[in-house]
Amino acid sequence: MLEQDRFLHGFALLLCICLGSLLSGIAVSEIPLGSKLSVGESNSWVSSNGDFAIGFYNFPDQPKQFSVGIRFNSKSVPVDKQTVVWVAGGDVTVGNNSYFQLQENGQLVLFDALQGEEVWTSKTSQLSVALAVLRDDGNLVLLNENRDVIWQSFDSPTDTLLPGQRLSTFRTLRAASQNYVSSLYSLYMNVSGQLQLRWESSIIYWSAGRPSHSNLSAVLSSDGSLQLVAPNLERFWSVFGEDHNDTVRFRFLRLDVDGNLRLYSWMEVSQTWRSVWQAVENQCNVFATCDQQGICAFNASGSHVCTCPFHHAVQSNSKCLVSSQHDCKPGSIMVEHANMFLYGIYPVHDFISLTSLDKCKSMCLSDPSCTAVTFTNDGSAKCRMMKTQYVSGYSDPSLSATSFVKRCSDPLAADPIFPLKSPPQAYKEPYNICIPCLVGAASGTIFVFIVIQLGMGFYLYKRKNIYRRLASLAHSRPGSKCLIILSFTEIKELTGNFSDQIGPKMFKGALPDKQPVAVKELEGTIEARKFRAAVSKVGSIYHKGLAKLEGYCCEFDHRYLVYEYAENGSLDKYIENPTLAERLTWRKRMDISLSVGRAIFYLHTECREFLCHGNLKCENVVLDENSEAKVKEFGLGMLYGEASSRRASAQKDVEDFGKMVLTLVSGFKEVKDVLDWAYKEWMEGNPENVVDKRLKNEVDAEELECALRIAFWCLQADERVKPSMGEVVKVLEGTLPADPPPPPFSCLISAREVEDTSESGSEYIMWRAFSG
Repeated sequence: MLEQDRFLHGFALLLCICLGSLLSGIAVSEIPLGSKLSVGESNSWVSSNGDFAIGFYNFPDQPKQFSVGIRFNSKSVPVDKQTVVWVAGGDVTVGNNSYFQLQENGQLVLFDALQGEEVWTSKTSQLSVALAVLRDDGNLVLLNENRDVIWQSFDSPTDTLLPGQRLSTFRTLRAASQNYVSSLYSLYMNVSGQLQLRWESSIIYWSAGRPSHSNLSAVLSSDGSLQLVAPNLERFWSVFGEDHNDTVRFRFLRLDVDGNLRLYSWMEVSQTWRSVWQAVENQCNVFATCDQQGICAFNASGSHVCTCPFHHAVQSNSKCLVSSQHDCKPGSIMVEHANMFLYGIYPVHDFISLTSLDKCKSMCLSDPSCTAVTFTNDGSAKCRMMKTQYVSGYSDPSLSATSFVKRCSDPLAADPIFPLKSPPQAYKEPYNICIPCLVGAASGTIFVFIVIQLGMGFYLYKRKNIYRRLASLAHSRPGSKCLIILSFTEIKELTGNFSDQIGPKMFKGALPDKQPVAVKELEGTIEARKFRAAVSKVGSIYHKGLAKLEGYCCEFDHRYLVYEYAENGSLDKYIENPTLAERLTWRKRMDISLSVGRAIFYLHTECREFLCHGNLKCENVVLDENSEAKVKEFGLGMLYGEASSRRASAQKDVEDFGKMVLTLVSGFKEVKDVLDWAYKEWMEGNPENVVDKRLKNEVDAEELECALRIAFWCLQADERVKPSMGEVVKVLEGTLPADPPPPPFSCLISAREVEDTSESGSEYIMWRAFSG
């Protein structure tokens, strides 16, 4: 709740500063075509009862970035409490002089003046929209001449549900982004009738309802209950807030930034929003609630805090990582943490086995890649092994779990040095010493020695400064929120003067802490300002399926990018090499397809700004030490001034993804040479003939059918029927069926039909194809 209070306080501040003028918005019952809201005018559209308004707003930490949102506007709610409940485009932001307009063609458009393009639309230009209305329940609707609803904001929720608003199957709430990074927390309604809180779309840490009913929706009632209901309004599950059935004027359900789902009510007496129900009672049970800030625990006041038990000294950054075990020459020891449960978060897939506590501990100690283990015994003794520095979890005195974290043991004490007895000296006759000769020789020797020492000292000083800076960057890198900026000299030091080339203009390097990196050389003619702007955008993106950009060099005519290193190299060499291809099992190929699909979907929809890859191919997919796929070199089109519409860029990625899937299935690198043949074999009922002959008899027939269908849909010549990456991912996950595709290089409809088919018609074709 402390973090939530800070969020609400910050929101209050932004409204006081940025939205005070919105109180002067004109209350309208109808919004005619051509109506416009602009950043400069700070105007708004208001519901007829005055309870809701839509207009531009921004946060204090983003003074030049604006979003369009629907907020509470009632006079009974102070300006600093008028929470935003819907945002056009989710995380989409625009700059000064931008506008939001209901165009004459009936389409809502958010136009960014800085980019000079539309960044979000309602896609209703062909649906005969006559007007818009912001209804008294907070729903923005587009109506035709018959007053039928053509489009409504209730069907595209962001992080909030209002009373009466439904979250139907496959719909999602996503928590608001933080620090310019899209949230990994979402609320999802699956096809089996379960409401799920998820992290990274794969970790489910709370669910409601029984997985036995389909076509259910989650709805917030006006009396303060969250329900799962069928289309006939039959209730299958419900939960009630503390003030259920009390007279409360305003309520809303929100997925908060800390990953917890809460129901809020407006308290007239105290003039505050109060949480009357939350899905996860123990905040520490929210997966990755501390993310990389440590382990979740509760303080004396009952608030959850994030602590870091892994380090002996206070770290210089906010991240808490398990110490790296690279080159741990003195050996390793296991540090015990009682009443603590740990789990890996990047990646999240821990290895779980049934064994004893001692065996669990020794397994980790003997495995060089193991960083920590957790032992639990709730009827069956389980050992959870982590192989990542990114470890989170929770701690509580009542928790029956014991964790062990590996770290280097202290260096062995040096052997004592005993003074050696001098050998007996033989008696020698005294002899005369030439004092002037001795002085001259000593002076010359001292002079030469000093010159040599000064020279070596200067050289070592420069070299030490470079290593000291690199070392500080290496130690701060895991916890740094910024890209590291390197000089060309430092790049040469990292790569051993470019001695280890691992690809075209790609070199392997290592930081002083032995952490490997991959350094890519780019053209030195790239404009410095454009280069820095592009890498800043790419460097702010983190996803487990994307190769992380760690730093860059932009010095004179030198342009380099520094990426995290993937131990097993590119996917391309596994396709081409017969021996390595055997390691790509059918299961691994399907996992790679899904992982890459999720990464591209993340770039398209879940980043703060749309970003395409632009050059997706097997060479740009690498496998890390766990053989997990990571997409590299995304967004580099910005560096070369490649400009195209968002739609065209997204479709290029979809097409490239289809080629990659077909390559993984067939083993052929050049898809264009086998596409017609593969489609013919599939149509004739022989999909197994398309499968890579190097695969053994391990192919899943249903997965093969799914993979070929989605590949052929991605490779359609008619751009209007290509799926989005979101639809692609759902098909691969098995949550969305796909109809048999037409021939990839044949037009789906005739030229005359192309002229007559409206945008809505195309959307209908797409919906029909991917709804089954």
